[in-house]
Amino acid sequence: MKIGLAGLLALAVSIPSLAATPWQRITQPVAGVPQAVGSYANGCQIGAKPLPIDSPDYQVMRTDQRRFYGQPDLLTFIKRLSAEANREDLGTVLIGDMAMPAGGRFSSGHASHQSGLDVDIWLQMPRKRWTAQQLLKPQPIDLVSRDGKSVVKSQWQPQIETLIKLAAQDTDVVRIFVNPAIKQQLCLDAGSDREWLHKVRPWFGHRAHMHVRLRCPVGDHNCESQAPPPPGDGCGAELQSWFLPPKPGSGVPVKKEPPPLPAVCQSLLDNHVGQL
Repeated sequence: MKIGLAGLLALAVSIPSLAATPWQRITQPVAGVPQAVGSYANGCQIGAKPLPIDSPDYQVMRTDQRRFYGQPDLLTFIKRLSAEANREDLGTVLIGDMAMPAGGRFSSGHASHQSGLDVDIWLQMPRKRWTAQQLLKPQPIDLVSRDGKSVVKSQWQPQIETLIKLAAQDTDVVRIFVNPAIKQQLCLDAGSDREWLHKVRPWFGHRAHMHVRLRCPVGDHNCESQAPPPPGDGCGAELQSWFLPPKPGSGVPVKKEPPPLPAVCQSLLDNHVGQL
């Protein structure tokens, strides 16, 4: 017996994760005027919307994890970017993690993606649309060499830079996180048009996708903005520092306890989880 995508999603929701956070127990958006509350790495969201699953321009992966919710500005951005990618004939845009229905902390994989303003977009754009099974268990292409110092030339395609540049030039985008080796390749290829590069920030991991972060929505007073990136293209000493050997004694960072939730998020969690 075949089970469709909707059936797989319903089945996944009915099986609670052993390592679930309280936020994962909230399976529907919190009603209200859309708000991104708190910071990207310590917050929640109200009035979230699910990204429509069916689109000619993009496909949503791992829908069984229910991480395809976001603030209206994020949904509008994804539709806008994927439509531009379609016009540029880049291929189908693959959408990864956004946020959970009420935002909040995932059980694993991310410290951010909590306020409905972050989205992971894969840097492979298939010409042929993926099947439901491929979308549920996607296989990323690692774009970074084993030593982490460069991209894999056989995997690096011009449309990757085009997609990142399109996202960076969007006025709603404040940051894009990619692997340092990917940032380095963008710096090498950019030529004289470099203004967009300052939004593209090197970060750990991100070997197969870019993490796009939007500004706080206008008038959203509970949303905590992040300081803007430093001026310049970010292709100098700051980028090269990512490729230096670790300093003696640096070791593995100590895992810190998450900070207290914003009061609005704590109240939301207490009210909704307590009723489940």
